[in-house]
Amino acid sequence: MAGRYAGKTIVVTGSGKQKGLGQAILQRFADEEANCVISDLTIDAEAEAVAADLRDRGADVAAIACDVSQADQCQALIVQSVERFGAVDILVNNAGIGFMMKPFLEVDQADWERVIAVNLSGAFYCTQAAARTMVAAGKGGRIINIASQAAKSAFPHLPAYVSSKHGMVGLTRASAVELGVHGITVNAVCPNHVTTGLGAQQNEYFSRLLGFDTVEAYIADMHRKNPMGRPGLSTDTAAACAWLASDEAFYVTGEALNVSGGEEMH
Repeated sequence: MAGRYAGKTIVVTGSGKQKGLGQAILQRFADEEANCVISDLTIDAEAEAVAADLRDRGADVAAIACDVSQADQCQALIVQSVERFGAVDILVNNAGIGFMMKPFLEVDQADWERVIAVNLSGAFYCTQAAARTMVAAGKGGRIINIASQAAKSAFPHLPAYVSSKHGMVGLTRASAVELGVHGITVNAVCPNHVTTGLGAQQNEYFSRLLGFDTVEAYIADMHRKNPMGRPGLSTDTAAACAWLASDEAFYVTGEALNVSGGEEMH
C-alpha cells in the first residue's frame, strides 16, 4: 500500500540542519513516501547528510539553497522544486532565527530587521511564491508555518522573535482567507520549547538569565511545569504537520495549533 504522501512534493525551508525541526518534518513525510526538498541558506555537508538520511528512507530528494529573506531566491526555490518534481503540494515555512537574545533596550535596528526579514518576510515570500504555483496548477495545496509558543505568549530578551512569530500567525490568517477558494489551506504550528541545536543555545542563555545553577536544572524545571511532564520533541511538531497536510485536515485553515503538552492553551 502506497504511503499517504506518495507522489506529493514537500518543500521545507530551514531544513538543512541535523537534529533540527526541519529535518524531523522531512523525515516524517519521507516515511510516508513524499518527494522531499531540503532548503537552507547553504547546501553544505550537514545538509547533504540530511539528504542522505532521507534517501535511506526511500525518498526522492532535492537540496536547494535559499536565503528566505530574499524574495527572488524564494521564487527560485519554488520554480526549481517544480522543475524537479512537477509540483509543490506542501510548503512548510520553517526557516527562522531564534538565537538573537538581548534585552529589549539593547536591540538595535540591524538585530530587529534581520529577525523580521527571515522569520516573517521569508514566510511571506515563500508562501506567495508557492501559492501562485498551487493556484496555477489548480489542485489545491497545504502551507504550514512553524510559529512558536512565542506566537501566543511573550518571553524576555526575545522582542524581535516574539514579534515575528505573532506576525506569522497574522500572515497565516490573512493568507488563509484569500487562498481557501483555491483549495489551499494555511495553518500555523506553535510548538513549545524543543531542544534542537537552536534550542540548546536558548537553554544555556535562559538557564543563566533565570538564575538556575545548571542547564540541567533549567530543563528539569521545564519538565515539572509542563502538564505532560516534558518539553516538546521535534517529532511532535512533525506529526502535527503530517496531519495538517492530510486530506483529513482539508476543512482546517487559518488556525494556530498549539503543540505544547498543554503548556499553551489559547
